[in-house]
Amino acid sequence: MNVLITGGAGFIGSHLAERLLADGYSIVAIDDLSTGALTNISHLSSNPRFSCIVDTVFNESLLAEEIDRCDVVFHLAAAVGVKLIVEAPVRTIETNVQGTEVVLRQARQGRKLVVVTSTSEVYGKRTDVPFKETSNLLLGSPHQHRWAYACSKALDEFLALSYWKEHQLPVIVVRLFNTVGPRQTGRYGMVIPNFVRQALSGEPLTVYGDGSQTRSFADVTDVVRALQGLVNEPKAVGDIFNIGNPEEVSILQLAKHVKRLTGSSSEIVQVPYSEAYEAGFEDMPRRVPDITKINNLTSWTPHLALEDILKRVITHMEKL
Repeated sequence: MNVLITGGAGFIGSHLAERLLADGYSIVAIDDLSTGALTNISHLSSNPRFSCIVDTVFNESLLAEEIDRCDVVFHLAAAVGVKLIVEAPVRTIETNVQGTEVVLRQARQGRKLVVVTSTSEVYGKRTDVPFKETSNLLLGSPHQHRWAYACSKALDEFLALSYWKEHQLPVIVVRLFNTVGPRQTGRYGMVIPNFVRQALSGEPLTVYGDGSQTRSFADVTDVVRALQGLVNEPKAVGDIFNIGNPEEVSILQLAKHVKRLTGSSSEIVQVPYSEAYEAGFEDMPRRVPDITKINNLTSWTPHLALEDILKRVITHMEKL
């Protein structure tokens, strides 16, 4: 099978390419390296079934040519990370919405299967965890740029499912919850690599707010296994699936776990949101997936627990 991965030099994209290559797929990655890096895929470059094109999905002639050659498109290219989103909301909206529209429009010509990656952010301020795919979305005010990402990804979902309804373009929408693992950077606000880097260097671990907000972290190897399982299941087409690990942890407790596992003497410091982000910043209080739907369809369930995930990240970052 020939696969096109937009954002293929990114954190998740590089791990997806790695897994698919191991299973005999041929991969073309497209990445503009705005958040990805060639170092993420350097170990794949010698594989004759892998190639990477440094360009953007907005190069429509190139995209059309590559989509015509492939069997399935994993559309991972996106503006990501709370820090980037708050600082550059226009870039966030344009990259996510317009980029997805271009991919869907080009894929329509040959009715190629497109996996559109959305996010748990679309659940917004809801607190009735675990979140189900049928749950209503509860987003914040447009005055809070923090919600630009969630809104842009929700629109991606509507657009993808509309292409399925109106044009019979086969699409699968996946809502990724917090995904972590080796090669993830903390540059855009990702909490675990930032905590691990701080702990290993003896810096204070910075917890924003009071640390009571909770998240659920899935290892990237589990996530890419879920993505692969869905494209091999015809009944997944035209639907939405949560992908994540239901194991919930508060951010303050997460910092304590990282400190313990690294043996760090770093202190844990709580930083008010007002000092880290724009005035009036709002965070999601809880984020836990209900994965019943994907489990029922593909039997997928995450293999790695949080402790194992943290150990993998720590081992990787100790070598850097």
